[in-house]
Parts: sequence; C-alpha cells; structure tokens
Amino acid sequence: MQINKLRGKELDQLFQAVLSLKDLEECYRFFDDLCTINEIQSLAQRLDVARMLRDKNTYHKIEAETGASTATISRVKRCLNYGNDTYEMVLARLQEDNSPTEQE
Repeated sequence: MQINKLRGKELDQLFQAVLSLKDLEECYRFFDDLCTINEIQSLAQRLDVARMLRDKNTYHKIEAETGASTATISRVKRCLNYGNDTYEMVLARLQEDNSPTEQE
C-alpha cells in the first residue's frame, strides 16, 4: 500500500473526521470546507470512472461521459486491477444501498 508512506496522525485525523460524518448533508458541508470544487469533482469523477470500467465501458465512452482524461482512466483501471479492491467494495456497497428492497 502506497498510502502507508503517508500514514500518521494527520491522515488518521482526516479519516476519523470523514468517518464521523453522519449523513450526506454533513458530507457536502465538510467537503465544501475541506476541498476546492475541482478537487471534489476529481474525486467524484474517479469513482464514476471506476463504476464505468467495472461495467466494461470503453475508454472512449468513459472519456465522453465523464470528461476524464485517458491518464485518469488508466490510473483508475490500474487501481481496479492491482489496488486494494476498495473501488469494488465501495461500488458494491453503493449498489446494495440503491437496490430496491422487497417489501410485501
């Protein structure tokens, strides 16, 4: 894990702060204070690229729909193939959260 190079009290504090957020509105407010609009959009774009790669979309389609560069798409693909499997974990959880529940 490359993130181990950064591991320390500052990063622990940041991640604990993210984990302390209680809902979507708190996330919007926290990230608005923490990041620039471009930084937030870049993070969101990478997750969307990961979703589209997982769904077997072509680079051309991903580039057209997300505006991501081929370098960004390649980086995300490398993480999907050789990373920590967290894109897959998060995307699966999001899909579970958005799947209709059976109530009858």
